[in-house]
Amino acid sequence: MRVLLLGATGFIGREVLAALVARGHEVVPAVRPGVDLNRDTAPEAWLPRLAGIDAVVNCAGILQASRGQSIEAIHAHGPIALFEACEKAGVKRVVQVSAISATREAVTAYASTKLAADDRLRASRLEWVVVRPSLVHARGSYGGTSVFRAMSALPFAIPVPGDGSQPFQPIWIDDLCEVIAMALETDRLVRKTVDPVGPQAVTLRKILADYRRWLGLGAAPVVRIPMALVRLAAAAGDDFGGSINSTALRQLEHGNTGDYAAFSHATGIAARGWSEALAAHPAHTQDRWHARLYFVRPMLRLTLASLWLLSGFAGLASLREWSPLLAQDAHLPIAAAFLVLAAACLVDVAFAILVARRWRPGTMALVQLAAVGLYTLVATALWPSLWAEALGPLAKNVPIAAAILALGAIEEER
Repeated sequence: MRVLLLGATGFIGREVLAALVARGHEVVPAVRPGVDLNRDTAPEAWLPRLAGIDAVVNCAGILQASRGQSIEAIHAHGPIALFEACEKAGVKRVVQVSAISATREAVTAYASTKLAADDRLRASRLEWVVVRPSLVHARGSYGGTSVFRAMSALPFAIPVPGDGSQPFQPIWIDDLCEVIAMALETDRLVRKTVDPVGPQAVTLRKILADYRRWLGLGAAPVVRIPMALVRLAAAAGDDFGGSINSTALRQLEHGNTGDYAAFSHATGIAARGWSEALAAHPAHTQDRWHARLYFVRPMLRLTLASLWLLSGFAGLASLREWSPLLAQDAHLPIAAAFLVLAAACLVDVAFAILVARRWRPGTMALVQLAAVGLYTLVATALWPSLWAEALGPLAKNVPIAAAILALGAIEEER
């Protein structure tokens, strides 16, 4: 079967891609830059891509809108246009991967937009299957599972929102992939909404404690965080980005459980339980690194962005003082020295903005390293005594370069 797969580079999508290829299907990933759900919101955009396609699987999704990412387009307008194009092109089988928390009661843009696409598909003439999993966990992590691992790996205590009793029925990724393959290969699930959930209902508190043991870390006390503080942190996440935000909190409070007996009866799948799946896939060094670095990454980003910003504005405030000195030691006209220093300061400010916005992290790491290297070489040539000063104005460039390299290595998530 030739399958068009949306969201093929995402947490679930990449696992679905591997599973379907292993089963002998030809999978066509619908990914950027050729495909963009923010833009492709008319059936005409999808018709050429459906030539020779037998079925469609939509795994695309985001938790919350962000700069350049419209949740209405990605969850609703784009998929609905695709469904309508499938009707026109004669592609009958469509599998929509939604979420068990995509209900009106959740009262989030995430839930309402997912639900809009689900409802439109269910009203179509297509051979549709809507798959609404609970929390999906796998060998790797992304989004919510990354946050949970990071919370569990904090050094002195495990924080939980409120009393940590928020319920989940985690589904192992291989079991979810089995459901999607069944939806494509058989008629058993046609025109059905299936909620893949694991057999074991667990609280967030247990998930965090189990993750800590799984990572091989020592025991730590569980600390309850008042929900008022959690909501403040979520509001800050709305402004600064990240997986901890108001949508994640509302979805967490809404709950992520379902009817395992109904799921098992509908599919015939005996899903692995939370504890069973963890025991079967032990953690490795990279898992501990990722968990421990997860909250370090935004701190590193903020630190570097602040450093560039302060450097730029401090330099602009000192142009009159430093321009004559640079002109004298570099044998430049004072106007040229002023312009060179002003340009360097503005570059620093630009670096601060681009680092904060997470613009092309790999490229930015190389550009920042080049700038630090250039500044260090020029300062060394003109004022070598700076290396011997007590506060180490040039020596500090070495750990700054290391921090730039570290952020460049861990900033990209996909």
